Amino acid sequence: MKTVYVDNAATTAMNDVAVAAMTPYLKEVYGNPSSLHTVGQIAKERLEKFRAEIAGCLNCDPREIYFTSGGSESDNQAINSAAFNGALKGKKHIVTTAFEHHAVLHTLKKLEKQGYEVTYLGVDANGLITAEQVAAAIRPDTALVTVMFANNEIGTILPIAQIGAVCRERGVTFHTDAVQAVGHIPVDVKAQNIDMLSLSAHKFHGAKGVGALFVRRGIPLRTFVEGGAQERGRRAGTENLAGIASMAAALNYACANMQATNEKLIKLRDRLIDGLLKIPHSKLNGDLKSRLPNNVNICFEGIEGESLLLLLDEKGICASSGSACTSGSLDPSHVLLALGLPHEVAHGSLRLSLSDGNDDGDVDIILSEVPKVVEYLRGMSPVWEDLQKGKRPHLI
Repeated sequence: MKTVYVDNAATTAMNDVAVAAMTPYLKEVYGNPSSLHTVGQIAKERLEKFRAEIAGCLNCDPREIYFTSGGSESDNQAINSAAFNGALKGKKHIVTTAFEHHAVLHTLKKLEKQGYEVTYLGVDANGLITAEQVAAAIRPDTALVTVMFANNEIGTILPIAQIGAVCRERGVTFHTDAVQAVGHIPVDVKAQNIDMLSLSAHKFHGAKGVGALFVRRGIPLRTFVEGGAQERGRRAGTENLAGIASMAAALNYACANMQATNEKLIKLRDRLIDGLLKIPHSKLNGDLKSRLPNNVNICFEGIEGESLLLLLDEKGICASSGSACTSGSLDPSHVLLALGLPHEVAHGSLRLSLSDGNDDGDVDIILSEVPKVVEYLRGMSPVWEDLQKGKRPHLI
């Protein structure tokens, strides 16, 4: 039985380019970049080379890139730094959206307990907000606006350049969690008015456990991990040179091949959307036009997403019902609830996230198996029976 992996928003397989780039740094170039001897300085030179390559992909200065362990750490350091900087000026108000990743939301909840006030902007039924909403929410005491670049569950791409322009005009620091965007759609921190940006290598076929934080020059960055003087004193710990090598190579490859990859993915994505929406009482989540090329998220009324995933797994289809970071939760997705979906509908969601390793054969398998599994689950669902008998109204 063929394995059809369509959970690339959770993590990706390392590609050959990333593996080849990483391998020498596991055994041959093994020095500590902080060491003064030749072996260490060779490692240091390579570290700065990779920093420059990543900066080139984002259109920023290499000195504006700080290496981290991934997106969650980058989000935490960016938000806490901006909050601290704001507090020094008597500004303790933050603006965000209701459907951010939990790396952002949980950090903000912790700050609320420390006396900060957070405004959670509502999104529309497609998961979009406007720059005008952000402008209306900014106050004289606003220290930070943090809005994700693209949503990890429903794939909606937010108007980042316009939001950034509002923040720049109002003198408010703007951070974006771009973990699902970098390597998948064009990102230009200068053109899009971004002050701080988080990214993670394993979302674009690099290694796990490594990421980066872009911080525009002039914005103070607080030390998040105490210890040595690595990353210009802002992030202690010996740099993961092998992981960073894989990240630079994977990002370079992704950016160089982005147009061709996305043309392929959009065709596969749209085939999936068209085919799955033929299932009665199904609904696409997220905006159809402003959408990541690889994302499909659909709700099926009358079933539980967890049961759907388990049965699809038996068919060799690896998918998700939402964020992998919250897959152990029995609560419906906070993202889908933010769209205004009822709990009983949000429970029946399926997220399919593609990569350039998928093909039409994978789509054929999914379009063959998902309708059968949905029909099977509905056949044993008392909720579906009530819906069919008219004892309760259909919601989609």
